Amino acid sequence: MTTICLVRHGETDWNALGMIQGKTDIPLNQKGIKQAKECGVFLKSDTWDVIVTSPLTRAKQTAEIISSFIDKPTFEMAEFIERDYGDAEGMTAEERMKTFPDKKYPNQEERTSLTKRIMSGLKQIKQKWEGKRVIVVAHGAVINAILAEISNEEIGSSITRLRNACLNHIEHADETWNVVDFNIVSHLTEG
Repeated sequence: MTTICLVRHGETDWNALGMIQGKTDIPLNQKGIKQAKECGVFLKSDTWDVIVTSPLTRAKQTAEIISSFIDKPTFEMAEFIERDYGDAEGMTAEERMKTFPDKKYPNQEERTSLTKRIMSGLKQIKQKWEGKRVIVVAHGAVINAILAEISNEEIGSSITRLRNACLNHIEHADETWNVVDFNIVSHLTEG
């Protein structure tokens, strides 16, 4: 069985302001660094084989901090980069509603291509680290799309709002992916 812990990156200033980041490369803020450390402390109590991360700074910082606690190698995979929100990046929810009331953001990555990209990444992880325990540090839309795909839309995209530094566990056994748990934040000292 292959086990994956999907970790959403820690908080950034844009998260704190309610601004959509997408592929815009924003670093962690102080709270996000603290959250990443709390993830590392929590994940240290279990056995992991490898860490995979999105190439965006906020995810890489989170992965590097977690790695400092569990002492495992970190690999970047572009398949787990955040969804491109096109012209909506940098806007708050209020600004997006005002500018794009139909919720269609020009130049946004289509959900079908997002899902295809990230599921390709999961397939690569399963092939490369079959039977291993893998941490994947990624982004809200990426993790939500994985959860939605695996759960047949019962959870995930448009249903679940993932918190910064939350943990989500999935497993692959008998040719099937299953969601074990999601949006776990009990390891964090503050919301």
